[in-house]
Amino acid sequence: MSRTLALVSTAAILLVATGGILASRGGTYDWTEQERQRIASLSLSSLPALPPDPSNAVADDPAAAALGRDLFFDTRLSANGEVACASCHLPDRQFQDGTPLGHGIGETTRRTMPIAGTAYSPWLFWDGRADSQWAQALGPLENPVEHGSNRKDVVEVVSANYRDEFTKVFGQAPDEMPLDMAFASVGKAIAAFERTILPERSRFDAYADAVAAGEGSDALAEQEVEGLRLFIGKAECLNCHNGPLLTDNDFHNTGVPAVRSLPTDTGRAEGAQTVQLDPFNCLGSFSDAAPEQCAELTFMKASGEELVRAFKTPSLRQVAQRAPFMHAGQIVSLAEVVAHYNSAPHASAGHSELVPLNLTQEEQDALVAFLQALDGDGQQRAEP
Repeated sequence: MSRTLALVSTAAILLVATGGILASRGGTYDWTEQERQRIASLSLSSLPALPPDPSNAVADDPAAAALGRDLFFDTRLSANGEVACASCHLPDRQFQDGTPLGHGIGETTRRTMPIAGTAYSPWLFWDGRADSQWAQALGPLENPVEHGSNRKDVVEVVSANYRDEFTKVFGQAPDEMPLDMAFASVGKAIAAFERTILPERSRFDAYADAVAAGEGSDALAEQEVEGLRLFIGKAECLNCHNGPLLTDNDFHNTGVPAVRSLPTDTGRAEGAQTVQLDPFNCLGSFSDAAPEQCAELTFMKASGEELVRAFKTPSLRQVAQRAPFMHAGQIVSLAEVVAHYNSAPHASAGHSELVPLNLTQEEQDALVAFLQALDGDGQQRAEP
């Protein structure tokens, strides 16, 4: 047998044994079939169609989305006429603001969360105290440090400026409805707009699609591919950051330190109680859903030590552009975030789910490089 034929035969044996060999730019990586499936599951190509929101009858109405878009950018819905939803959720910043704490009329106690893809989540806010996008949209309007308004004033602004548009969507003018129903309808229109905000594709998605097809790809550099290898394996990131949105939409205590200058924050422990009492939840009288369509709320876990200082897993899509990190901006850089998970510090309250990862500095750097490869391509963004 010639040397060339022997090499070809050896390569064929390796291909069968590993389930396929895929090359990164500047290096070779032998993805097993299990790894290949994991990588493919993270691509936006695996993202299913938007799930229905039975609690919002106008969720997919284009006229409702157009009205909601106008309301989203309207500062007249605030007490001082200067704050809109877009004041914290900036379209050119992934619909967040890049500050440790949100700023409306005053300063909030948590980080502004991005909006893209939240229509897929059963829970909103860091503590999950709302169970729909429309219920979430109502909270800031009456929060004294965000919009600082109240439902009566909000409905009056909508009636004075969007009467025809509102009537077209809901069949009644806002001032002809009971106040709370009109207020809920404002949230439903805003939610119809927010459902249109979806994550952008990244270089990682191009690479993942090639992996799924059994092809090679130069979309990621060698260090980024090594970071991906760690992400789906040794670093255990998939425990929480899974699926095409890179989040399980659940709540976890990961030992993030408390901010001493802020009030005590118990996270999901309080949020679970709040959402059950929310008159605008899925089971409430302003919801369009039948009780049997509210399974998430009906069967949610409402108590337990594991909820204490457990916060919602954020999507990692475009995460490199969203510093600082964690629910109150406690960690400044991605490198520090990775170091935090690597060292697994004890929680200030409750019980942290983390265990030390024992990653080398080189491995930590590779993981950061991969996270930076999740930046979007700028092609999907809703703007005023």
